[in-house]
Amino acid sequence: MSAAPVLADVDRIAIIGLGLIGGSIARGLREAGYAGRLVGAVTSEPDAAQAVALELVDECQADIARAVGNADLIVVATPPSALDAVLSEVASACPARAVITDTGSSKTSVIEAATRVFDADAMRRFVPGHPIAGTENSGLEAGFATLFKSRRVILTPDETTDAAATAAVEAMWAALGATVSRMTAAHHDEVLAATSHLPHVLAYTLVDTLAAMAERTEIFAYAAGGFADFTRIASSDPALWRDIVKANRGPVLHTLDAYIARLQDVRGAIAQGDDHHLHDIFERAKTARDGFVLQREQNER
Repeated sequence: MSAAPVLADVDRIAIIGLGLIGGSIARGLREAGYAGRLVGAVTSEPDAAQAVALELVDECQADIARAVGNADLIVVATPPSALDAVLSEVASACPARAVITDTGSSKTSVIEAATRVFDADAMRRFVPGHPIAGTENSGLEAGFATLFKSRRVILTPDETTDAAATAAVEAMWAALGATVSRMTAAHHDEVLAATSHLPHVLAYTLVDTLAAMAERTEIFAYAAGGFADFTRIASSDPALWRDIVKANRGPVLHTLDAYIARLQDVRGAIAQGDDHHLHDIFERAKTARDGFVLQREQNER
């Protein structure tokens, strides 16, 4: 993997937030051969010192204004709860030339937040983005260089977004080994509500349901691989996912209502002993998932 040519013109990249996503961007850029200066921004001086000690970045600040002051490209990789404050600081301190992007899981809410603090010129240089990659881990040591390799990244620029800004962000993700696609923010939020946000809601709710049962000790003692696979994401940061679901409330509720209706259908089939209908549901699900897995394996070759 080698750095895309556009990155040769990007002398200084500021990454705000160096957890799983921001830290993986930093590690991945270095592995890709990015030769410019990486600057991090975190919430405290001890974290800033640790980020430099871990060699995530060349320098790290607990002051966002100092981190972005001379940046050519700014990546906002913070939780949704911090977004308004972070974007406001970026707006007041970033250079007029800087390209700005983010990694948030909900795009409509991010664009609304940016519109509140960016002027028209900054909005033209703002390229909303979302890498479809992650683990249940968080913190400065959670990131790794290959997190985005062969993964999708969705960008949601609109007709006013500067083409050169979009190209610079695409080049960064390409250098990290990702496949970049574009769609509208509204469509992104609908897709992610179904494929990411709802699964997290289901995993958290299932574990919470079983943990409340009187037999919970025995239930967890006999839980097998399927339970571990299905509920792995319930080990993700609860505060982060609370905020993600809140930020994408409308699409999440729409998808959750559809799931509840289908679950009621399954319950009815079980209650009525309708083996044929139950088998049809399971068979359709198996066929759909097998097709998804096959397509994913082909894309990763």
